Amino acid sequence: MAKKLMAMLLCLTLLCALGAQSFAATCSDCCRGGGCGCGCAAAPEDTTNYTLAQVVVLSRHSIRSPLSEKGSVLDDLTPHEWFKWTSNPSELSLRGAMLETTMGQYFRLWLESEGLFPENYLPKDGAVRFYANSLQRTQATAHYFSTGLLPVCVVPVERHMDYNTVDGVFVPVLTFMNDAYEADLREEIAERGGGEGLSGYSASLRDAIRLVMDVADVEETEAYRSGAYGNLLEDETVLNLVEGKEATMTGPIKTATSLADALVLQYYEEADEQKAAFGHELSREDWKTIGSILATYEDILFASPTLAVNAANPMLRELFAELNAQGRQFSFLCGHDSTITSVLAALGVEDYELPNAIEPTTPIGSKVVFQRWVNDDGESFFKVDLVYQSVDQLRSIQPLSLEVPPMIVPLSFEGVAVNADGLIAEKDLMNLFLDKISMMPEMEEAYTAAEQVLPAAA
Repeated sequence: MAKKLMAMLLCLTLLCALGAQSFAATCSDCCRGGGCGCGCAAAPEDTTNYTLAQVVVLSRHSIRSPLSEKGSVLDDLTPHEWFKWTSNPSELSLRGAMLETTMGQYFRLWLESEGLFPENYLPKDGAVRFYANSLQRTQATAHYFSTGLLPVCVVPVERHMDYNTVDGVFVPVLTFMNDAYEADLREEIAERGGGEGLSGYSASLRDAIRLVMDVADVEETEAYRSGAYGNLLEDETVLNLVEGKEATMTGPIKTATSLADALVLQYYEEADEQKAAFGHELSREDWKTIGSILATYEDILFASPTLAVNAANPMLRELFAELNAQGRQFSFLCGHDSTITSVLAALGVEDYELPNAIEPTTPIGSKVVFQRWVNDDGESFFKVDLVYQSVDQLRSIQPLSLEVPPMIVPLSFEGVAVNADGLIAEKDLMNLFLDKISMMPEMEEAYTAAEQVLPAAA
């Protein structure tokens, strides 16, 4: 019964528009003179007859040191020495700071070229807003981006919680939970894992986990031989769903994710590719295989539609408010990969591919960019892009410009039409947000009622 109620709610959200249309991609257009160094990316839509009026950015922080401290799983499960990080655990690295400043500089050039910002802009009160999670890596990312974007202006970055205290707007916390809802979540996740639940996910990752084990030489460590971390290829992963907390997991996928995360970060930081792989020779495809572990981890915990509309609800509300803030020209909200994953899943993003990325869905420092374009009749339309630095741009700290842009991939959403120029009508995007935001209280009411009925039916 609860499953049927949820299905009805999900179906209702698809009625706001008819049809969906994918964005076109051509290599020659995306490279804009060959500067991106990618060979392929999505072409920007035609905005010749439109004026850029507003930009809202939802960003992931840039490169950080690993989340684990010395003496943790990272030290236990490899005999090798990790890269000497330039920051404390979980904090933005020096490379991350430079990369984010470079990205801010690119946005400045773009906004100036479109006439939204004048050169050396000094924004009026309320025209620009920066807001980040209260952790060091997100606050620092926002500060460095603002330095590149507005080099002659000191921009305050809002922090709504004590420093290094998590802000629930940016963290996909489960704001509601009961037995009926949890049962449907687990069933949906099982279906997304090929009908076999977390076992299906584990099976799909077996080769990737084997690769990580070989690169880190996990089986040479006493901690692994002793059984302290179980069997990474055979043990079951356990999913934990608790109201008021993020979805979490324990077991081999979690352990492999910790190792894969540190390896990918080390690859971004370490100039010597073989040294980055602890002496092993890895191809770019091998690195993408390692990155697939990170994407699968995010998919399990934050991309299930039934979970995402719950966990992303605070950020959906924040984004909707920014998109409708009077006098606002530019907004920058900085969170995490989980922030972007849950928001895009909640909005029903269609499948997309990211060229020249080893993290296949939310690369480090990536940004979802909502752009309001106004035509000659005063009508507003939106385009939504995922903007990120390619692997080579990350590793080389390549300066960005209009001739050497970051990677830009258009995003589209299920049931939301685009016009001949590839743009979404304002009312359609706003209706999408409102539908998804309203699903949370409707879902909570439906599942609460379902749980009250189920015992009597039994």
